[in-house]
Amino acid sequence: MDLQTITYIVVGLSFSLYLGIAYWARAGSTKEFYVAGGGVHPIVNGMATGADWMSAASFISMAGLIANMGYGGGLFLMGWTGGYVLLAMLLAPYLRKFGKFTVPAFIGDRYYSKKASAVAVICLLAASITYIIGQMTGVGVAFSRFLGVSNETGIFIGMGIVFMYAVFGGMKGITYTQVAQYCVLILAYTVPAIFISLNLTGNPLPQLGLGSDLVGTDMTLLSKLDQVVTDLGFGKYTTALPGSTLNMFVYTVSLMIGTAGLPHVIVRFFTVPKVKDARSSAGWALVFIAILYTTAPGLAAMAKLNLHGTINKAVMDVHNDGSVTINNGDLFDNNNSLKHSERPAWMKRWEATGLLKFDDKNGDGRIQYYNDKTKDATVLAKAEAAGWKGNELNVNRDIIVLANPEIAMLPNWVIALVAAGGLAAALSTAAGLLLAISSAISHDLLKQIWMPDLSEKAELRAGKISMAVSLLIAAYLGLNPPGFAAGTVAIAFGLAGSSLFPALMMGIFSKTMNREGAIAGMLTGLGVTMFYVFAHKGLFFIKGTEYVDFFGGANFFFGISPNAFGAIGACANFAVAIIVLKMTAPAPQHIQELVESVRIPRGAGGAVDH
Repeated sequence: MDLQTITYIVVGLSFSLYLGIAYWARAGSTKEFYVAGGGVHPIVNGMATGADWMSAASFISMAGLIANMGYGGGLFLMGWTGGYVLLAMLLAPYLRKFGKFTVPAFIGDRYYSKKASAVAVICLLAASITYIIGQMTGVGVAFSRFLGVSNETGIFIGMGIVFMYAVFGGMKGITYTQVAQYCVLILAYTVPAIFISLNLTGNPLPQLGLGSDLVGTDMTLLSKLDQVVTDLGFGKYTTALPGSTLNMFVYTVSLMIGTAGLPHVIVRFFTVPKVKDARSSAGWALVFIAILYTTAPGLAAMAKLNLHGTINKAVMDVHNDGSVTINNGDLFDNNNSLKHSERPAWMKRWEATGLLKFDDKNGDGRIQYYNDKTKDATVLAKAEAAGWKGNELNVNRDIIVLANPEIAMLPNWVIALVAAGGLAAALSTAAGLLLAISSAISHDLLKQIWMPDLSEKAELRAGKISMAVSLLIAAYLGLNPPGFAAGTVAIAFGLAGSSLFPALMMGIFSKTMNREGAIAGMLTGLGVTMFYVFAHKGLFFIKGTEYVDFFGGANFFFGISPNAFGAIGACANFAVAIIVLKMTAPAPQHIQELVESVRIPRGAGGAVDH
């Protein structure tokens, strides 16, 4: 059976499973729609949280980022997993004990202000809509590559699937669907990694294969990879850093606090019966997340080596049975480089998507892949002597995980499984984000602020309508992504971390923080971060006939990139909130007592109903 047919079958079966579960677990009340009735088992909720949290960025992009960046790519591992620990330890149990199942509802009650709640809704929408752009774009890429349809058609199909199980099922349908999606995505991630690790190192565990010797040699995988990339003019894989050490540190912190401030993840801790279950659920989720996150570094390094081996036979030969032979030849010998006319089928398929491009600069019909911008004179001299005119292959880092099974010549069913896993990762997070947006609009704006007499039936209807509208907006943004947000979800983490995270932290750990400080802080954090993102793309001022960058170029604030700026925005948030607090009256006594009761573990068996 050919690859396309198998892919249709595997993806079709997975979608049928999701829709069947959603129909079985459809929501019949607002509590089931928003928090799945509050009766989900901690292990089940932990698995659903893992699927909700591990988006297309984790499944599709993270290993590609690590493969591209090397050691420096570890900031995504540290930031995202560290942020989850931060959320589980410092926020989730206290928010669960408080008893409000949305972030704006907590902020509105804690800061005794409907204005504060409305500002929180604005922050939530800014972060969630930015985040969902990447999910819908990922859905389009996966569909267009594996199902042979256009990017636009792929987004519409994904939108229809999410609509059916999210709009009708609510949190109850999403929760049990995400359990199935977790099973699909984790199998799709680990099975190819096990195959590839076995082929390259003889070790079935990629976590151990990363440090093991390559088959038939006494050289470790990482040593061989370091040798290959440095010989071709790239930075040493095991020590490379993205920009300055300061930028890497700030980037990591931004991802951490952004993860802890993501509203669609926070709401998952309200789906369990008790505060104790929220803590247990957080622990289980970390276990399920760790399976993928500990696999990613090995998968990234192996993918990088496989890619170099495909293009240059001096690195390795991949045989028809999937086994490999490690070679040590001249990387600049054209007899070792791949003829474009003889490129494997996987390269042709990915070239059709535009995510892999070949430009024959010297007209020899062969693919030369090296760093033509290196400062290493030896590398440039070897390239010139070989008649090379520059790097000829552009590989989008987002294809690394999806293309890896094809590069390694794994069975068609494994390739089809990876397609289903990539779609599961994107769709599961998209559904969680849509529910967070829906609850913010229908519950926090309509019910709590504009229409307090709204009946439960009307609120449920409003929630479904707002989710459907949000889905249409998300699809439009997936088809027409704004330039500042295209290709990354790190900005979404920055927006959540700079606006919501400080307000949540001060709401729990500062009894005196008042509404004025919280509102000023949230607006400052969000405004500063969004300003830097847009300024980075060019807020220009006209001087005569020329455009002059008023701010001094990209990364003008101490070399910090926009994706990393959320941590700076959070600092501004905290600073402004504290300054405003000093200038105004502290929170009322009954609010201070409420905060004290939430922090002290008395009565932790159930949520406090306020």
